[in-house]
Amino acid sequence: MKGIIFTEFLDMVEQKFGYEMVDQLLMESTLESGGAYTAVGTYSFQEMATLLGNLSKRTGSDPNELLHAFGSYIFHYFLKTYSQFFSSTHDAFEFLSSIENHIHVEVLKLYPDAELPSFVIHRTGTKAMSIEYHSERRMGHLALGLIEASLHHYHDSSEIIMTDLSGDGQIIKFDLTR
Repeated sequence: MKGIIFTEFLDMVEQKFGYEMVDQLLMESTLESGGAYTAVGTYSFQEMATLLGNLSKRTGSDPNELLHAFGSYIFHYFLKTYSQFFSSTHDAFEFLSSIENHIHVEVLKLYPDAELPSFVIHRTGTKAMSIEYHSERRMGHLALGLIEASLHHYHDSSEIIMTDLSGDGQIIKFDLTR
């Protein structure tokens, strides 16, 4: 996983729970990196799973709720840092449709070793679309937070139905209806 995910996750933890929580998480977690992350570094997904699990224990929050909140949080980082991806689209459906074949292509140019989830998009006119999320990391709730933040950014009040197609979180379908 790219380090930016770790640095932004720890920033979110600090904003929501305070610096002491970040310090406690890093001290109590057995991390190969020692908890020293750089935005461009690459780290084991297991470190994120460890941090997320320990944060869940410390706060009493469900890990999926924390991932959901992180999805929304990191959307705002992406909006500031990669504004060109947002300014080149006119609505949420257009933006979400561009993730796999445009945004991820550009991300891989910058970070060839990035391991990105894949998205299969099915559009049904202008009123509905479905997004299939595929990832061994099972972070569908992070994707849900990103999708919801995208809708909010474009002032789109679409309803979202999330369905676990694989039964283990590796393939999630998001049905969006305007």
